[in-house]
Amino acid sequence: MKDVQNEKDERNIPLKHVGIKNLSYPIIVLDKKNKIQHTVANINMFVDLPRDFRGTHMSRFVEIINDFHFKIEPKTIKQILDKLKESLNAQSAKIEITFPYFLKKEAPVTKIKSFLEYKCGFKAYDNDNKYDFYLIIEVPIQTLCPCSKEISKYNAHNQRAKVLMEIKTYDLIWFEELIEIAESSASSPLYTLLKRPDEKFVTEESYENPKFVEDVSRDIALKLKDDKRIKWFKVEVESFESIHSHNAYACVDSSVLEV
Repeated sequence: MKDVQNEKDERNIPLKHVGIKNLSYPIIVLDKKNKIQHTVANINMFVDLPRDFRGTHMSRFVEIINDFHFKIEPKTIKQILDKLKESLNAQSAKIEITFPYFLKKEAPVTKIKSFLEYKCGFKAYDNDNKYDFYLIIEVPIQTLCPCSKEISKYNAHNQRAKVLMEIKTYDLIWFEELIEIAESSASSPLYTLLKRPDEKFVTEESYENPKFVEDVSRDIALKLKDDKRIKWFKVEVESFESIHSHNAYACVDSSVLEV
């Protein structure tokens, strides 16, 4: 049959990224405690397209993912990009993979266990054999406003927030380690299941540990800076303010700590 994608294009315009987005796919990822975890990923995959080709071969993106038999981990990401470039005659390739990752957490007092979801993922680029790989994780937390506590006779406003980290590493670092860094930098972690003694503990813990989003981002940055496995990082903290119609936001990356 005629290969329309390989028709010569006369417009003389190269394309930076062509490929597929929002592919939902079952995968197996590494889990520090249980060794593996089954989940469902959202996958974006791209290559460059030279100026003289009309289109890319979209089916090959899914075929390449199929070849890895659901196993997605840092060492296989580079192999996926290499196969994309080889199969599609590309100079560059990019992949973005995000997935829900579940950990079993104990309530602080009753020790009742329940699962909490974290949004994790990988992002990688290979451009003319220059390879960059990033870990991505979003951690839900709680913040309590230091200003509100200081000026109020009773209580202080508190709310859920999220920490988003992008990490480049020299060596293996587990999602669980990044989760611990984020949660220990918050006013309090979040829990799926709390009984009354647990709620009392969490409420009082956050009150005794007030944090602005600025505080959380800086505390996380200092902990990441001290980890010799980490080459580069970016931290974003967003708080869903309970008494405002807007969110509070802070961002830092490792470049500001290098001066």
